[in-house]
Amino acid sequence: MDDQRRRFLAQSAVAGGGLAALSLGQPLRGLANETSPAPAVPRGKAEHCIMIWLGGGSSHIDTWDPKRMGDAKTKKPGSYYPSIETAVPDTQVCEHLPKCAQILDRFNIVRTVHHDVIDEHAAATNQVHTGRPTSGTVVYPSVGSIVAHKRGPASDHAPGYVLIGYPNVTRGPGFLGAKAGYIYLTDTKSGPAGFSRAPHITAARQTRREDLLRRVRDEYRKQLPAGSVVSDYDTTISEALRLSGPKFASVFELDSEPASLRESYGGEFGQRCLLSRRLLQSGVRFIEVSHNLNFVNGTGWDTHNDGQLKQHVLIQELDDALSALVLDLEQHKMLDKTLIVVASEFGRPAQFDGGGGRGHYSKAFSVVLAGGGMNNGKTIGVTDELAMKIESDPVSLPDLHATIHNAMGIDPHEELYTPDDRPVPITDNGQPIAALFS
Repeated sequence: MDDQRRRFLAQSAVAGGGLAALSLGQPLRGLANETSPAPAVPRGKAEHCIMIWLGGGSSHIDTWDPKRMGDAKTKKPGSYYPSIETAVPDTQVCEHLPKCAQILDRFNIVRTVHHDVIDEHAAATNQVHTGRPTSGTVVYPSVGSIVAHKRGPASDHAPGYVLIGYPNVTRGPGFLGAKAGYIYLTDTKSGPAGFSRAPHITAARQTRREDLLRRVRDEYRKQLPAGSVVSDYDTTISEALRLSGPKFASVFELDSEPASLRESYGGEFGQRCLLSRRLLQSGVRFIEVSHNLNFVNGTGWDTHNDGQLKQHVLIQELDDALSALVLDLEQHKMLDKTLIVVASEFGRPAQFDGGGGRGHYSKAFSVVLAGGGMNNGKTIGVTDELAMKIESDPVSLPDLHATIHNAMGIDPHEELYTPDDRPVPITDNGQPIAALFS
């Protein structure tokens, strides 16, 4: 469908909406109010994005939105840890985030994110990644895939989107297809599996192999009608071959970094964050880093029952790696160009369960943004005395996605198109958080 036809259909839809309103007796003034655009928010200029994913549902009342102290033994609702002051006046965080607290003027805490999914980790994860409920008719792209689709890699030697974690459809390109997909890895010591050719394969032999593969693919396309499966396979093969050279492989040589810097990042999760900085320098546009990938504390952030007892280990590990990443990016003059998003599928309630842990809670939870050239050092939204009810400035998932895209210089209201030419706005009428851009 060409642009002229799309504009015609869009105008026809507006006209049809007006006729429907008249037929129902709705005043035109009301229709105008509903369709009038929100106040313009200046477009951001970030060039890269790192999303740190706290899989399992991190407890906002025990991290970024502390309240009065509770007691798991007596089942008194409240925070599990004392709070500490930060570099942002009147904003406190958990005592196990001291390094981030000292540099919180580079951060924004959004304390009033919310959605309606509670007991389904997969559904909530999908909704946070796509900004939309799961649909039976269309697979929506993740935020990483949209950024990769709109901005592309920043160099010819890097992919647009890297997932440091296990592959999952919730992180995928949906209807955008393989070109907006990710490459993934679970080990920081080497690049993605299959990208490096075996030592005994010479450059000449590799060239002959690629030529043979090209001829096989050409013949296959002649025999079968063009379809998304064949096209996606071709795209994946081409991308793998493009990235199989030594230039991209050198990104994974973390030993070339100073030992003191590597130590400041901490353990395996910290090394993933350090690798993320190197991936950005190579030209990757969007990176998701999974924290506690193999649930080394037994439960991850899903702190039911005894999981609460070792939650501080996760928080401390996050504090080390996140603070080091922010300062490292700042040292390399990359922080203003890099948006960091720390997110989870939902939060956890102030009440304690029968085993002394916490359940799931999605009516109010925190997402942290850092860098990205925004107006940093702000705390967005206020929750009640138990961090369970939003008292001001609610932020929906579409609003959160609109904020991320706007920071990346992407119009959050632009329409993408499914293979059958169905228009889908980048966000579901989300509005960027204006205070971060004004």
